[in-house]
Amino acid sequence: MLRFSVLLLAGCLLASNSQANDTLQNRKSAAIMPDADNAGLKLPTGFSALKVAENVGRARHLVVNSQGDVYVKLSGKVGDKGILVLRDLNKDGRTEEVTGFGNYGGTGIAIHNGYLYASSDEEVFRYKLNVNGAVETPYQPEKIITGLINRRQHESKSITLDKNGNIYVNIGAYSNSCQVKDRQPGSLGMNPCPILDSAGGIWQFKSDVLNQTYGNGVRFATGLRNVVGLDWNNQTNSLYVTQHGRDQLNSLFPQFYDTTTNANLPAETMYEMKQGDNAGWPYVYYDPFQNKKMLAPEYGGDGKTEGSAVYKNPAMAFPAHMAPNALLFYTGSMFPEKYKNGAFIAFHGSWNRSPLPQEGYYVAFVPFENGKPTGKWEIFANGFAGVDVITSTRAAQHRPCGLAQGPDGSLYVSDDNKGTIYRILYNGK
Repeated sequence: MLRFSVLLLAGCLLASNSQANDTLQNRKSAAIMPDADNAGLKLPTGFSALKVAENVGRARHLVVNSQGDVYVKLSGKVGDKGILVLRDLNKDGRTEEVTGFGNYGGTGIAIHNGYLYASSDEEVFRYKLNVNGAVETPYQPEKIITGLINRRQHESKSITLDKNGNIYVNIGAYSNSCQVKDRQPGSLGMNPCPILDSAGGIWQFKSDVLNQTYGNGVRFATGLRNVVGLDWNNQTNSLYVTQHGRDQLNSLFPQFYDTTTNANLPAETMYEMKQGDNAGWPYVYYDPFQNKKMLAPEYGGDGKTEGSAVYKNPAMAFPAHMAPNALLFYTGSMFPEKYKNGAFIAFHGSWNRSPLPQEGYYVAFVPFENGKPTGKWEIFANGFAGVDVITSTRAAQHRPCGLAQGPDGSLYVSDDNKGTIYRILYNGK
């Protein structure tokens, strides 16, 4: 009985300490003053925002360590630095110190089990973190994956990790639709598509083994044209990805598709991918109006013929060409309960919805219930573009690219156009 009482008391103390830490973090966040205009963003009631930093470079994905330091992966180096470290020295929520390391550009970055992982367009590295979440040897990374294909189209290597020592790497297809002549009108698709042997899917590697190549990895999932956003869902213990759908239905096959159809097809898609799953690229695309996988015109489709049922159905579908560049499952305690275990998606924005206005350029939220998306989604943070009607990408001032959750549960968003880092807080009721 005494032992049970001691254990019960210890459990209460741990819970009390955890609650105290959450309360302390929320108090720190409450002391941060948002920008008067909420950094130019339109947010739900109770939310506010500030600009953590500006003009840092082409900021792709980002992560935040336990101390609140922000690591930003740049698509191209600034000087000799491809990874920036942003530090808030006076705790006002804004960056006072910028340092960096990593002599390579790229997109992917993650923190997991005491290491910072970062990718170039051909390799993946890791850096040991100390107890304060700082990189111990920034100029001596361990190279864990090398030799990944880069054909200068869909070349970014996004990454995420699971709880069992695995890292997942997107290897985008270096093609629009696996035509014999890429993006040429009327050119038919190669069958089978040879690109899928080394690209167009997600590869799984060990997170702690050095100098792995394709031969050491596993083609975990295939039939994915290009996945820039991916995250491991700890609630379901499964991988979720967001795919960039194919382009140019009308310009490649005008006999089957008009310009308006081209602007609205195909859907951007979210998948829950298990090992061995095939999402169907390049053979099919998803039509959200018919709720069907349609046979691609390169493989005999005409906009009316349904594709094979063997391919994976998406968990969610979104409007065409919006470019989902980041996916983040929210596990914090700052935001209201409806956001817990739901998914945030950063839509980078379209370039090819003419004659319709361009679309995206915002952060969306997908509610989940019982480990599955509800089928509904909403715009969470808008206004990045700075204009209401976007006729071209050049008109957009900022373009959301990366998402990260801070230790207090706030949400960070990167912009790879002007290099702005945003932080979104909740102080409402």
